[in-house]
Amino acid sequence: MMKEKINKLLAQIDLEIDEIDLYGYDIIETSLSMVHRLQNILIDLKNQLQTYVFVSKEEEISFFKNQKPELLGRLLYFYKIYRIETQCPTGSDEVIKHHINKELDSLTYFFNRNLDFYQYYRSNSTIYDEYYFLRGKTDIRLCTDSAQFDKDPNFSTGYDYKVAKILANEMLRIYLNKKLHKLECDSYIEEKQTITTKIPIRFTGKKNALIELGYALVSAGDINHGNIEIKEFMEYLSSIFNIDLGGYYDAYIAMKERKDQTAYLSLLAEKLSKRMREDDNKR
Repeated sequence: MMKEKINKLLAQIDLEIDEIDLYGYDIIETSLSMVHRLQNILIDLKNQLQTYVFVSKEEEISFFKNQKPELLGRLLYFYKIYRIETQCPTGSDEVIKHHINKELDSLTYFFNRNLDFYQYYRSNSTIYDEYYFLRGKTDIRLCTDSAQFDKDPNFSTGYDYKVAKILANEMLRIYLNKKLHKLECDSYIEEKQTITTKIPIRFTGKKNALIELGYALVSAGDINHGNIEIKEFMEYLSSIFNIDLGGYYDAYIAMKERKDQTAYLSLLAEKLSKRMREDDNKR
């Protein structure tokens, strides 16, 4: 069924998202790559829907109310990140904060403009589902957005986009608020780092690699003689390397389930041995 297929896609996409450092220097390229990836998934899904027949109106409602918006919401989320980052002005922290706050204000405007539908969706109401989430059933008297007239009637009900926008905006609000918080923290961290180094030091590998290293150090008992919690150490690594390690426990669970549980540690050992051999060959 369509539901199982989309759930597998979402699980795969979310694993990829967990690998992304949303506040890293390559976020523009990464977000654009995710936009293209999700666009292709939705195009494929649209093509499949040309021949797929829903077994019931409940399945069709579920598709347009829950499943498609989850994918489309992630697409809108990364597209908005791409637009925000490419349009971010250069200048002082205050200038950047102003830019971020303007984006937060636009989220509030969307929320206020769609308050009735937002309340309907978030309260898990179903009374109007047949009008909102069945193709060809839209009641003009319920419509608050003329954009629905531009949608493909075979792949949209008009309101599936609105649900996706709600999901995207909720993720975006978290992203922007964290970005504001990091902006304040980063200036303090960089000020401290320049006391001992000429440039800020950042971890530029995949965040799951740093998580694996963090778990290894704590497990070895080599941090504070073993008197430290993993949460505390992950927060410390996040701050000194300027990388968001949120979701570290989920990454740890995934680490345990993969074939090579300590892939990064093995890579480190290999790289160090190679360096030693190269140093010996220079003599």
